[in-house]
Amino acid sequence: MPVIRIPPPFRNHTGGKAEVKVSSATAGEALDALLQRHPTLRDELYDADGNLITTTSESINVLLGKYDIRELQGRDTPLDESSRLMILRTWPAAISGGDRDA
Repeated sequence: MPVIRIPPPFRNHTGGKAEVKVSSATAGEALDALLQRHPTLRDELYDADGNLITTTSESINVLLGKYDIRELQGRDTPLDESSRLMILRTWPAAISGGDRDA
């Protein structure tokens, strides 16, 4: 059964669980099953249009192995019994101007 790894900041939405097993054939079905069991996660992962959050201040990535599912087949990315998805929240690196020697 595929597993979704939950990062510490989101575990308060899963009753403290670090992993959630889901019965699903695709990444999209897995995420839907996760949200069906833990609906308060929706606002943490998705924007108002129902897309994974991707803004200039943060992004939600769902990894299958070392690949973001957006680089694969998106929600249609196939899963098998041994698949492990990981939810990852990232923030862009801060960029500042100025002279390093100043």
